[in-house]
Amino acid sequence: MKIRFWLSLATAFSVIACQDTAETLDRASVKEAVKIEAPDASSQKFPTDLRRTSLIVSDIDESLKLYRDILGFQVNYDAEVTMSGVALPAGEPGAKARLVLVSSNDSWVGWIGLLQWLDPALEVPAPRTRMGVGDALLVFNTEKVDEHCNAVAKLTGVNMTAPASNTTYPGRAGGEPIVVRTCYLFDRDGYFMELNKVMDREAYNRSE
Repeated sequence: MKIRFWLSLATAFSVIACQDTAETLDRASVKEAVKIEAPDASSQKFPTDLRRTSLIVSDIDESLKLYRDILGFQVNYDAEVTMSGVALPAGEPGAKARLVLVSSNDSWVGWIGLLQWLDPALEVPAPRTRMGVGDALLVFNTEKVDEHCNAVAKLTGVNMTAPASNTTYPGRAGGEPIVVRTCYLFDRDGYFMELNKVMDREAYNRSE
């Protein structure tokens, strides 16, 4: 089976863990929302998709400078929600939060959710510099890897751990080596990510 460099995350926060109330906000960015289509389940090879990774952030507008303005994700949902504090065990019961969903090339998988507690707000942890058990690595494939790595490095609060350079991985099943140009960083909320580009797509696609 061919591997695609989708958003890769070992753990995903499944939102919405909130009550059945959601007030859609009138935000200009939503006016250009992408067409959302759920695939026919009977036509899918596997019964389960990793639809979305939702990230708890301190300031959605600041986070959008990375995910929307630099990486080019499309905002397709922006609403205020009331959190139960139970299903998703964070914050206080009845807290108000803002949920923004962004997507890229697919209307069903590879989405990112940005979730910010508004009232009361969550405590912001100290900046991250190391990873450990329970952490996750976000992997983004971008054809503009150098441009995007350089732009992200200029954002406030970002900690670049390695600039753009080439990394070689062993090929699948003894196939050709996989060369990827990549940079690594912690974003402003401590989420670790890799921005990469497959350098020889034809060789990559030949590897089964």
